[in-house]
Amino acid sequence: MNTIFQTIDEFSQGQRLDNYLFKTLKGVPKSHIYRVIRKGEVRVNKGRKKSEYKLNLDDIVRIPPIKVSTTKFMHTSYGLKKILTNSILYEDKGLLIINKPSDLAVHSGSGVNVGVIEALRQMYKEPIELVHRLDSATSGVLLVAKKRLVLKNLHEQLNQHTIEKNYIGLVKGVWSKKLHTIDAPLYNNSRYTKVDAKGKYSVSHFHPLKNFSTDNFAASLVNISIETGRTHQIRVHAKYAGHALAYDNKYGDKEFDRQVKFKGLKRLFLHSNQLIFINPLTSDIQKVNAPLPVELEDFLVRL
Repeated sequence: MNTIFQTIDEFSQGQRLDNYLFKTLKGVPKSHIYRVIRKGEVRVNKGRKKSEYKLNLDDIVRIPPIKVSTTKFMHTSYGLKKILTNSILYEDKGLLIINKPSDLAVHSGSGVNVGVIEALRQMYKEPIELVHRLDSATSGVLLVAKKRLVLKNLHEQLNQHTIEKNYIGLVKGVWSKKLHTIDAPLYNNSRYTKVDAKGKYSVSHFHPLKNFSTDNFAASLVNISIETGRTHQIRVHAKYAGHALAYDNKYGDKEFDRQVKFKGLKRLFLHSNQLIFINPLTSDIQKVNAPLPVELEDFLVRL
């Protein structure tokens, strides 16, 4: 183990020293990182700094020898790189937007070795970051920041609820063709999300577009917009309204899922089809659309 000297780039500019070290020294307990900062073993431009110090462009950070996680490096396959390259919807100097396929996790963890962000970092060889997340089963528009100022600006837009996020989903039952607003707080315990008074403020809007109904089957194609972005928000709010999403193996209706599987559906029917936001570099209002995946279009034709 050797002392490391790292020069702060645009992406890390403005970040707190402790947060920068948490990300750089993955696997090292936070208590140990705070200890080496307090003892002065971490230096910035040869001087001692407190944990809350905001890093500046071209600062040189000295990191003492510290044993980090020995997690094995996972190589991104050529196939995944090709999928992600073909999924790019928009790119500029500060932003990358992709149409994420279903069943692809946005980051590693819980048995996933390589997610979208790890693969993109290997492809771009830059410290890029996710702006927001999508469930692995959900497809559609995903924002990735290539500059820290872009990440910070978009996070501010998310916190102010000024980014318009729209989805297309298929839900159980015939739902009347009017706007249905679900305003119900959501509580997440890291494994499961539920409507609970002690949860966080959460609002989703469901607008049915088309109904499918036969003697023993009923479903509605809905446009969904969300004001907040809680974990599994759309899936839980749909269930709470009595109209569970199709092929939802965590919050769905078992009988409805059995029916859609029999009819040929092989994935969660939820797709992020549009995001509208202000591009931090151009200050223009930007609208990004991701067409409904072929497998979902084909399923609607079969219905």
